[in-house]
Amino acid sequence: MNKVLWVLVPAEITLVVCLLAGVAVPAPVIWAAETVVLTMVAVEAVLVRRHYRAARLAGAERRAALARAVEAAVPPTVRRLLVNEMRGMTSLVRWVARRTHGVREGDLAAAYTGPQTAMMYGFLFVSVVETVALAVLIPWPLVHMIMLVLDVYGVLMMLALHAACVTRPHVVGADGSLRVRWGALFDMPIESGQITSVRVERRYPEGSLVKIDEPGGTLDLIVGGQTTVRVDLAEPVGFVRPMGGRGTATAVRFHADDPAALVARLTKDGIARGVA
Repeated sequence: MNKVLWVLVPAEITLVVCLLAGVAVPAPVIWAAETVVLTMVAVEAVLVRRHYRAARLAGAERRAALARAVEAAVPPTVRRLLVNEMRGMTSLVRWVARRTHGVREGDLAAAYTGPQTAMMYGFLFVSVVETVALAVLIPWPLVHMIMLVLDVYGVLMMLALHAACVTRPHVVGADGSLRVRWGALFDMPIESGQITSVRVERRYPEGSLVKIDEPGGTLDLIVGGQTTVRVDLAEPVGFVRPMGGRGTATAVRFHADDPAALVARLTKDGIARGVA
């Protein structure tokens, strides 16, 4: 069943793209595709309900039974994605309230959104324009409704993504610990005793958000195509990738808008060990 879900989602997206591109898709094909998708959603709901009832009969409490049912019926990657999205939504509330997550009194909050802010707002502007344009151009009511929901949801998710980055900064603890983060998708705590050196080091690596150099065990957390701080570790430290994969690193390179201030606070002597 889970494999079928991963096939249906791309198929549904492909169908919508074909319609928008002007490909003449027969009406029966459209209705058949929608029927299949709705049927699969209904089947998943039935499976969740069955697992829930079985857990309740086994003596589990309601919350525990629901957790077991979702775990049994929903793929792990999908669950991880949903958790990330829920954290993003709560970050919107924190953003509006001007509250940060995980920053205590005496800690240093280090922002890292500088290189991506303009790009993020650019994407938001394009998405809003696209939503308005499609509302005028799409003649099919069903496709219009689907695209409107997807576009509005996409705008909301981009705002949530940015809000998560603003409200979840890097944190240098009062005890010398470090918490390297990127929104709700990445969170790597490092104890003070695990840090051997730290310096400002500006680099422009290529790749995705999280990139690991396996031979050297160096982790790059890339923001806007750059990193500005390097932290060397005494031993491999574990981290969790955005979609749940695990790894270890003996050095971490990440971006901070004010890298000198972060390094100075982390070294506790007010002098950065190196500036590049």
